[in-house]
Amino acid sequence: MERTPITRHGYEKLQKELQRLKKFERPANIKAIEEARAHGDLSENAEFEAAKDRQGFLECRIGELEYKLGSADIIDPGTLPKDKAIFASTVLLENIDTGEETEYQLVGPEESDVGKKRISIFSPIGRAILGKKPGDDIIFDAPGGKKNYELIEIR
Repeated sequence: MERTPITRHGYEKLQKELQRLKKFERPANIKAIEEARAHGDLSENAEFEAAKDRQGFLECRIGELEYKLGSADIIDPGTLPKDKAIFASTVLLENIDTGEETEYQLVGPEESDVGKKRISIFSPIGRAILGKKPGDDIIFDAPGGKKNYELIEIR
């Protein structure tokens, strides 16, 4: 099984979602199925079909979360070196073409959220940043074409 890096916060977030699904969502949906079944003819019962669809979604998500938690490798950012960009590093980049500066934190796929400036280490830019040191150029292919940045600082 391939291990996936994750921060303690990200791991706990996944655990909370799994617990919520198992303790609240799944039992509530089972009750909804029972109530819909009590209405009689299942062949034309939209409530029953919706509850069965929801059950499939819940079971799939529970399985997915259990797999992700089982393959998670919890990394404490405080124990990592700051001399090069690695998982959990926060980096300040400068776009060579525009001079615009952008800050990102390198995280695992489960924690990535571009809107919050958290990018996956498996994304094109994340892979290009890994292992770089301040002053290094970062060149990668983006959907809009080649991008060129300079790593200014690791925080």
